[in-house]
Amino acid sequence: MNDPYETTETHLERLLGRALNSFDLPDALVEKLGHALAHASSLCSAHHSAGLHRETYRHTYLLNDGGSLTLWELVHNTGRDGARLHELYAEESEVRLAASRLFHPSGPGAARTAGDGSDGLPPVAGPEALPSDDSLAMDEVAAGLLAELESERTAEIDAHLALLRGLRALPPVPRPRRYFPDNSPDHARRVLRRAENDDRPGEETARLLRRAFAHHITQVFGRQCQVEGKDAGFMLYEHAFLLIDGSEMSLWEVEHTATPDGRHMCEVYETESTAREAMELRARVL
Repeated sequence: MNDPYETTETHLERLLGRALNSFDLPDALVEKLGHALAHASSLCSAHHSAGLHRETYRHTYLLNDGGSLTLWELVHNTGRDGARLHELYAEESEVRLAASRLFHPSGPGAARTAGDGSDGLPPVAGPEALPSDDSLAMDEVAAGLLAELESERTAEIDAHLALLRGLRALPPVPRPRRYFPDNSPDHARRVLRRAENDDRPGEETARLLRRAFAHHITQVFGRQCQVEGKDAGFMLYEHAFLLIDGSEMSLWEVEHTATPDGRHMCEVYETESTAREAMELRARVL
């Protein structure tokens, strides 16, 4: 799971981008994670049977205020044709509950009959549902190995976090933007022209951006999710402009396919918070 050359920002983007339920995470949590300084991942549990493969991972992030946050990832093969799916949760209890509800479409949990617990009656276990002594022994061995691995990884993560917290005593080093003088007024005009939202920035913003002489584009994040049963993608970009008087100004562009016909759509906003609110609304209602 860990790539020693992957930045924390890239790791988080990859995690959120592949999770089916990333938009269910609290906005405040995602915003805090956006300022994480470092991360560490560990395998917490795994279950591999003939019908179901699932793993649970813990991703711990060091925040810029010295605190830490954890995301719990559930990976399983219950997608179409055994495709691996990813889910994210903010609490360990939530990921455990989600894992307990999993069953493979072709596995023994797929056929629900009276007495399986779905009708309010206690589950009735037939002979085929009873695990053998060998399988129980293997499960116990696997559980013991995973417990040892988790203990070692927890100690390693805590050591890294303690070291990085110590570095928090040093003053933060600002990372200035690298502006590029490349016909920036025309770039701003094109960004505003392709915006389709009614509440896009108006003429006053366009007038100010005609004084821009350099700009910088940053991809803030990208996500894939399901909107009313359809695949939809979201991308957020910051177009930062350096004006001739030395001041800075940004446009926040949302590109998404959360439209009734799945077509690509661009929206532009004056603030990041407004852009994020618009994406959340689009993700819930077509």
